[in-house]
Amino acid sequence: MSTSRAFTALLLAAGLSSAGCVRSYAHQPALSFQDLDYTSEGSKQPWPVKRIPLPRTANQYGMAVVPQMAYVDMPGSGPDAKAVVFIHGLGSYLKFWRAQLDAFQQQGYRVIAVDLPGYGKSDKPGTFPYTMEAMADAVLELVDGLGLDKPVLAGHSMGGQTSLSFAIRYPESLSALVLASPAGFEKFSWREKEWFARAMSSEFIKSAPEASIWGSVRQANFMHWRPELEWLIEERVRLAKSPEFDAYAYANVRTVRGLSHNDFVRDNLHRVTVPTVIIYGTDDRLIPSPFLHGGEARGIMEYGASHIPGAKLVALEGCGHTVQLDCAERFNEAAFAFVRDAAAGRIEVPSAPAKEEAPRPESPPAPASEPLTPERLPPPTPGQEGEPTPGVLPQP
Repeated sequence: MSTSRAFTALLLAAGLSSAGCVRSYAHQPALSFQDLDYTSEGSKQPWPVKRIPLPRTANQYGMAVVPQMAYVDMPGSGPDAKAVVFIHGLGSYLKFWRAQLDAFQQQGYRVIAVDLPGYGKSDKPGTFPYTMEAMADAVLELVDGLGLDKPVLAGHSMGGQTSLSFAIRYPESLSALVLASPAGFEKFSWREKEWFARAMSSEFIKSAPEASIWGSVRQANFMHWRPELEWLIEERVRLAKSPEFDAYAYANVRTVRGLSHNDFVRDNLHRVTVPTVIIYGTDDRLIPSPFLHGGEARGIMEYGASHIPGAKLVALEGCGHTVQLDCAERFNEAAFAFVRDAAAGRIEVPSAPAKEEAPRPESPPAPASEPLTPERLPPPTPGQEGEPTPGVLPQP
């Protein structure tokens, strides 16, 4: 059996093992990414979606066309309100923070949530590098473009690794980190990295049966599934019928390729100089990778916390990988307390060692189908890691 077929079989088994009967959305009409329902969970009021061009990022990575990134910007309680920037994980989009956006705004914060390049309502250019470092550069351009004064970054899974890369490389541009089940801590051998790169293909993502989608979303990400979360399944099934889905699938494949060829974040955790909290579910079924070496999330998260100066570790018992939706109330309680203390300057971070020259890791290899000449290659930036390789399986 081929690697990708074995991968699909595992997901299908997970889908079929989900308890109870499930609703099928296979006969629902196609859904465009631009028509995704970005509204408040309670009031159903639409979030104000905006777009920002990324000329600096395009120039940095030799892109001929300037991409645009979609984001939501919700005002805080006043002009000096602290901003919190939410960054989603692999295969998802800003709506995966649905239980946090309105809740944080109600606490008085300015709330910004991004659709990273290749995801959600953002452009999906084939020439974007799709490394966590390129993602972080796009977030930095948004932070600078909106004139945000050292925002808090909140990142889930791959978004957590993106946030860590941001903090390591641009320490003066943020004030704190909220990491939800972050990728980037788990160690992978070169054989494991290559396995993930081979297993993930556009065809694998596009051809995933609905049963495997139920498995990868419900069974792999949640311990407390409930009917109001079925939008995760419906949107994924219907998006697969959209003409844009090919570009989305390709973005996922490129992201996995970037993720699987880099230990930049893991090797530089000691460079994080801002207050950091790691919130994770003890029953995470994606970190560490169940397809390779297994284990428990606790050990992986303890490793990360022990290498980030002064990091706080919060374990939510009985919660899964998408912890911010699975156990929203407990997650918000922990996140509110941390951000409140960080904003008030009540969290001390151990003094960092004398500043050294910023690391210049290698860029990940480009696919053979996209030859890049030396003149077109972007400047050296950290490679990448993230979801499937760093232990997180994307939604097929």
